Amino acid sequence: MKPTQAATPTPRPAPAPPPHRWTDDAQGLFTGTLLVGVATVLYRHAHMLTGGTFGVAFLLNYATGWRLGLMFFLVNLPFYWLAWRRMGRAFTLKTLTAVTMLSLWSELLPRWLQLGEVQPVLAGVLTGTGMLMLFRHRASLGGFNVLVLYLQETRGWSAGLLQMMLDATIVVLALFVVPWQAVLLSVFSALVLNAVLAVNHRPGRYMAA
Repeated sequence: MKPTQAATPTPRPAPAPPPHRWTDDAQGLFTGTLLVGVATVLYRHAHMLTGGTFGVAFLLNYATGWRLGLMFFLVNLPFYWLAWRRMGRAFTLKTLTAVTMLSLWSELLPRWLQLGEVQPVLAGVLTGTGMLMLFRHRASLGGFNVLVLYLQETRGWSAGLLQMMLDATIVVLALFVVPWQAVLLSVFSALVLNAVLAVNHRPGRYMAA
């Protein structure tokens, strides 16, 4: 007589991730935009720039002298339609809030911070960490962030690697506007920024909703 084999238990589905409360989202947007805002002060102090639509805003600021915060807000306007259509109302509203907050930080923080030597690594880490916090609360800084998050969610592509390619394009264009030494520092900072995103922001890695 053969021994009775125990039935293989059916694996239970993973529990749904706990949703973020509005207070969680509020502190995430505040802290994330503040970190990126401090990084913008570092960038401007060294006449550097970053990628994405913020990089476009930097280019316009350096080339024309127009206010950085206003340029960043205006450059992002065309991307809200894509965000609303593809990423949903909540994502779009939180992104609009984050863009508005960062536009304000970029105008206010230079009045409050006194800087000496600027470290491009610190600027990249601050920007990457701030963007990571926004991504994890289903928000972004608009523009290219909307595009790379959409492609990550629909195609599974790495947001960090996509952002790196777009940033490289912006940095190349910067050669026509800022000194090559500042562009070189910007490239180094962009590598640090996107390394933070590529390592810490992958599909399925973060469980909260």
